[in-house]
Amino acid sequence: MQVGRVIKIPGMLLILAGVITACASNLEAEFPQLARTTAGIFLEPDPQLRATIEPGMKLRTVNDRGITLTKNSEGFVPKLYIDAANYCTIAYGHLIKLAPCNGTEPKEFINGVTEPQGVDILRTDMTRAERVVMHLVDVELSDDQFSALCDFVFNVGSANFSQSTLLKVVNAGELARVPGQLRRWRYANGKELEGLAIRREQEIDLFFYGQERPRVLLTEEKLSPIDIRVGELPTE
Repeated sequence: MQVGRVIKIPGMLLILAGVITACASNLEAEFPQLARTTAGIFLEPDPQLRATIEPGMKLRTVNDRGITLTKNSEGFVPKLYIDAANYCTIAYGHLIKLAPCNGTEPKEFINGVTEPQGVDILRTDMTRAERVVMHLVDVELSDDQFSALCDFVFNVGSANFSQSTLLKVVNAGELARVPGQLRRWRYANGKELEGLAIRREQEIDLFFYGQERPRVLLTEEKLSPIDIRVGELPTE
């Protein structure tokens, strides 16, 4: 009897291992992993709790050019997927949870979403960034400047923006320095990403939409690259 038990246990373990492998394969097929970075605005407590705006003030919204920029940068995926950070995501980078998809997600996401639904979700998500920009920027901005900064905050997060030289130069009215400061934020997890470099250029284009682009300033200003997952260090 004891010999029989010794023989059966490995077989049962093999069967169990096969079931686990099959389940993992099914989940991988149902929820593919895509090389997409998580929007920084989701990787911190909801900034709406901190980014207060004046009582009675209407929340300013990102314009259509700004939404198009974010849509192009994030890309639309109609079905649930797992992003590069192993988080469950859908549509235009909408984070569902800080864990892989496993079929227990809200019903409205299980069967996927349409592109118009994805835009609605994005506009709701963008209110986080809109509140942050309204709260932190002290100077008057055009709709395009406001929208460009909102896309930036959506991508890198509110805490990074609040501690950035970019915010300082905007509030100082030194707009000619904006392109150089935006271009610094092109790294993620220690790697320079083409997608981030492109996104920064699109933000610059939107920030100066309909205006003459400032010439490159020949200054001794330090423009070291910044990782969007680390942020700007105090000494930079």
